[in-house]
Amino acid sequence: MNLNLNLDALRAAYRAGTLSPREVLTQVQAKASALNPDYHLFIHLLSLDELEPYLLALEGRDLDSLPLYGVPFAIKDNIDLAGIPTTAACPAFAHVPERSATLVEQLIALGAIPLGKTNLDQFATGLNGTRSPYGACRNSVLAEYPSGGSSAGSSLAVALGVASFALGTDTAGSGRVPAALNNLVGLKATKGLLSTAGVVPACRTLDCVTTFTATAREASQLLALTAGLDPRDEYSRTNPAWNDATAFGAPRPFRFGVPRPQDLAFFGCTEGPGLFAQAIDRLNAMGGQAVELDLSPFLEAARLLYEGPWVAERYSVAGALMEQHPEAVLPVIRAVLTKAPGVSGVQTFRGQYRLQALKAICDQALGSLDCVITPTIGRPVTLAELEQAPVLRNSELGYYTNFMNLLDYAAVAVPSGFMANGLPWGVTLFGRAFTDQYLLSLANAFTGQAAPASLARNDRARLVVCGAHLDGLALNGQLQQRGARLLEATHSSPDYQLYALAGGPPLRPGMLRVAEGGVAIEVEVWELPSSELGSFLTGIPAPLGLGKVQLADGRWETGFICEPYGLQGAVNISPFGGWRGYFAASKPN
Repeated sequence: MNLNLNLDALRAAYRAGTLSPREVLTQVQAKASALNPDYHLFIHLLSLDELEPYLLALEGRDLDSLPLYGVPFAIKDNIDLAGIPTTAACPAFAHVPERSATLVEQLIALGAIPLGKTNLDQFATGLNGTRSPYGACRNSVLAEYPSGGSSAGSSLAVALGVASFALGTDTAGSGRVPAALNNLVGLKATKGLLSTAGVVPACRTLDCVTTFTATAREASQLLALTAGLDPRDEYSRTNPAWNDATAFGAPRPFRFGVPRPQDLAFFGCTEGPGLFAQAIDRLNAMGGQAVELDLSPFLEAARLLYEGPWVAERYSVAGALMEQHPEAVLPVIRAVLTKAPGVSGVQTFRGQYRLQALKAICDQALGSLDCVITPTIGRPVTLAELEQAPVLRNSELGYYTNFMNLLDYAAVAVPSGFMANGLPWGVTLFGRAFTDQYLLSLANAFTGQAAPASLARNDRARLVVCGAHLDGLALNGQLQQRGARLLEATHSSPDYQLYALAGGPPLRPGMLRVAEGGVAIEVEVWELPSSELGSFLTGIPAPLGLGKVQLADGRWETGFICEPYGLQGAVNISPFGGWRGYFAASKPN
């Protein structure tokens, strides 16, 4: 029986009574056991006896009370599962945790069932999936290619159909490169959004837990269920309201960055440029506007991860073992970490200063964009090529991914197409911190999935203005100082009247929706950071306020409205069509 492990499909089968969690876990456990000798995806696959307590815990439980009821998931083996060894792909490092990682605890409490601990590049140091004493992980589609890493086994668990989703980690691209090579959605959420308590660090200040799913909607569902502040994790961050479950929706027109031609690298791949051009065309067809982006400061930040002092942070985890038992650490990992003991405090601070300077440049570049698109990898490499030049080929795989956590951005790897040989190929959409659900909304539309009824939201709020806040007028500075930018000049729907209110200065209009006698009013749509909207709102004097305004094309946006009582002594200026028209007509000849 070929199981559909999609979250919604599995839930529907449970509700209909055509499947039970016990049947599902028995089947996927058997399938995983059969696949493991060839793919080496699990370091520890739970036995049926080890699965039994999780199955028993679901008996008698209400399906509606557990959003992940009976959902099988896999766990990268640098993430703790209570009672099961955590190895980080290093047997000498192995330990048996008494408590699961916070995220694993959350998922089990929601009804999900852990299937096992998956293979990885040792100490999560690598992007190819071959750096493990438990065996190299081959690609799910073509045997001569790697799965990608370091979250190698986790990507395979989903791609091979034994888990509905899997947990990975990402410091330099480990949750995105394997997604691209196995036709999956890989969400590297904003740093701190998913707890890393109970995760073996690679770089503690940069690490993120990631999810592998078949669709962006599933990634959105999982993120909504698990994002939040964790007292166990000192790097945990609160998820702002604009990034909650309701932010996942249908995208409206957006601006996206595209790297300059001189910043793109495909490392000799002849198909990559065409596949990337097709992905850009797809975003344009979705209502996107491409804007050329200088990617060079992002790429300079990427080089700091291994060429700068952050390699010492990796050494802080594996260094003691490497010094006492060097044979326990794979030679290629030792080679990566060998310069770490020589990194000085001065070098570390200089690296931090340079990174901060680069972040200021990159943040400014992203300020007027909704997202950026890049290839996820420039060129897939074969297992033979990795064996011949492991460091060089691994470095090439991280060309587009290494900067993301250093710069504190959110990213999602998205399937985009297939190469001529059948190997999956993908792109990455990235943006500012806490725009995760927005990026997943774009990914959902990009992959042709059905759009939700609501509109996607990010960390920017749209505001319709009709008076003194119009571009160049007296109060426009209140928007400009909050980082707002003008999106469009347009009209309201023909259902409004405009009044010049009594009092001032400054003179102010009042816009009122009416059942009869309305006209279309000239307005502007501005966009400002959501974090600034509250301070703007509190400064609006009565009788004005913010409500919903309908635009000429039928959209409803947040904008200025007027309380009816405020029209006492006001003059109806609707025939002028707008505030500018009224002022132009009022000027003496």
